[in-house]
Amino acid sequence: MQPSSPGPTVAFAGVTKSYGATIAVDAVTLDIAGGSFVALVGASGSGKSTLLKMVNRLIEPSAGRITIAGEDVTTTEPHALRRRIGYVFQNIGLFPHMTVAENIAIGLRLAGTTINGRVAELLALVDLPADVATRLPDALSGGQRQRVGVARALATQPGLMLMDEPFGALDPVTRDQLGVAILALHDALGLTTIMVTHDMAEALLLADRVLVMERGRIVADATPRELLAGEGGAAADALVAVPRDQARRLQALERGA
Repeated sequence: MQPSSPGPTVAFAGVTKSYGATIAVDAVTLDIAGGSFVALVGASGSGKSTLLKMVNRLIEPSAGRITIAGEDVTTTEPHALRRRIGYVFQNIGLFPHMTVAENIAIGLRLAGTTINGRVAELLALVDLPADVATRLPDALSGGQRQRVGVARALATQPGLMLMDEPFGALDPVTRDQLGVAILALHDALGLTTIMVTHDMAEALLLADRVLVMERGRIVADATPRELLAGEGGAAADALVAVPRDQARRLQALERGA
């Protein structure tokens, strides 16, 4: 499954989404390099999930243009576009009446692609035992279901992966384990990954570039190291302060303070 080249570039040019008088995304212009791991962070209602969902046309922009590898996303029918993009979200969205194997293979079936040993390959890729293929989703833990969701998203060998709060419903230990696994997959497969998260620590640890959104606009665009050095501005500093303060309080507890 190793691609011959990095994932595609993604570009936003004046992208806006409004709902009546409410502007959810406000004239965002942005280039994302192929093969990069970008985290979109910000408070609830900042526009990050809306911006992400416009890439695969789950939401249509009110204005502006989005391109993937230089091709306008509107030139491809939404269903065909989505087959070329991996998409993982918090609620996973597995079909409860289908086995794990059937869930993973659904994109391949819709595309008319030969399945053969792909399900076993994908299960191994996300570190799940082969025998889960015959189980129904309800027989799996939350972490296992999310791994199945990742396997399904990778089934059609997309170069671009979109992740919308993918670990939000998981316990902290499973969340951390899956974050490490996703980063390893990103690196191994040469993906372009865009992840929405509320968790600034998660963004700093996983992404090589962090975009901070506020009121529909990108207010900071920096590396994790730059954000930790206070170079992202007030909105970014406020988000970085949360995990930093938590770490200090934990250290104080360890010292018995």
